[in-house]
Amino acid sequence: MNYAKHEHHDFAGASAQALTDPPLQAALARLTDILMAGNRRSYAALADSSALRDHAKRIKEHALAHLDRYLEELEQTVTKRGGKVHWAATAEDARQIVVNIARQAGCKKAVKSKSMTSEEIHLNPALEKAGVEVTETDFGEFIIQIAGERPSHLVAPAVHHTRESIARVMSHHLQESLPDDARSLAMTGRRVLREKFYQADLGITGANFVVAQTGTIVLVTNEGNGRLTTTCPRVHVAIAGIEKVIPRFSDLPVFLKLLARGATGQTLSVYTTIITGARQPGEMDGPEEFHLVLLDNGRSKILGSPFRESLQCIRCGACLNACPVYRRIGGHAYGGVYSGPIGSILTPLYDSVSLNPDLPHASSLCGACQAACPVKINIPHMLIGLRQMQHRYKPARLEDLAYAAWKEVLRRPWLYRLSLRFAKVFLRLFAQDGWLRRLPGPGSGWTQVRDFPAPAKRTFRDRWKELNS
Repeated sequence: MNYAKHEHHDFAGASAQALTDPPLQAALARLTDILMAGNRRSYAALADSSALRDHAKRIKEHALAHLDRYLEELEQTVTKRGGKVHWAATAEDARQIVVNIARQAGCKKAVKSKSMTSEEIHLNPALEKAGVEVTETDFGEFIIQIAGERPSHLVAPAVHHTRESIARVMSHHLQESLPDDARSLAMTGRRVLREKFYQADLGITGANFVVAQTGTIVLVTNEGNGRLTTTCPRVHVAIAGIEKVIPRFSDLPVFLKLLARGATGQTLSVYTTIITGARQPGEMDGPEEFHLVLLDNGRSKILGSPFRESLQCIRCGACLNACPVYRRIGGHAYGGVYSGPIGSILTPLYDSVSLNPDLPHASSLCGACQAACPVKINIPHMLIGLRQMQHRYKPARLEDLAYAAWKEVLRRPWLYRLSLRFAKVFLRLFAQDGWLRRLPGPGSGWTQVRDFPAPAKRTFRDRWKELNS
């Protein structure tokens, strides 16, 4: 079963609801303004940032073009360091692999570092069903978990919450009254989560990058939970999409320079954790067992399609912050795990284009997402490609008939002139002061939010004849 299989999501209804939520609007504007400003400022401060982004893109293109070779190399290097590699073709396979690891190791309590891949495969419910208690340890993810919600941003999963709502959620969960003071809430979260770390026997993470040459996984975070998740429990499971592989360790600094700048505007994230295998003889820290789950879940299919470029995404969230659509409606309106411009591509590709018909159209195609992307993914081009795919396979609609009729009109000059004269007479019936403020039929969708200029009294052809007479 592929990830996020679901019935048709009402994107239009969810978007309309988000637009009438003032606290959400304020939170989105505040966060995305800060992150987008940081993104631009950090790129400007980086010498030859455009050239560096081009270089990162070439590395990803090369890795994807030779992915089979680098995945085999990765398996060899991880195994050589005492780790074990598991191959998951689907989300169901990945869930079962992690559940089996927990059962075989006798693990009952798991802590998780922030991982969109684990969200993608819906891991938590599967572990809980198997009797494993799971705790999200990223503070934003912890809030989302106890609130029973999904993340709404790749970097800031609880962006839709205010300080007051976080206090309410935590107070309800802990059965104690907490003030809506940021420091008090953070200290309470730290106290609760530290206990979870001490008790956990299974640590689960994602991976920002996986290095084929050395068998290294790289975690980039701004909280110390990632290091505690990979150090305290005796078993560590890392789940990574196969597209996260980069060829050489020397490639890593290129992406580290770009990831934090694209995500939060930082020069470098607070914690960059580099892990190569389980604890070795003579080492004091680290897990007894290390498992790397490599997830396909539709990625191989995308690899051989015109949408391969989407696999270059490094999950920084920069395109979300720059997108005028996301900035108004937030992540939950998109329905899937991945939101914003990149989510409008990944969700239909991983899941189904037919079940997500609105997402390819959830963009103004302004290009701000591509300009913000650290690896310059041409998101608008792929959104147009998905729209073309929909047009090719969808049944005929009124819009198709209208375009077919317009084609016939354009092929016949006499019919074109006649149509213009008819439209001019007809539309002027609705005109007021030179504007059409209420059009009938399908045109009403336009005039609900903007005015339309009324036809001129004389056509361009008439004026052209006068000028040349």
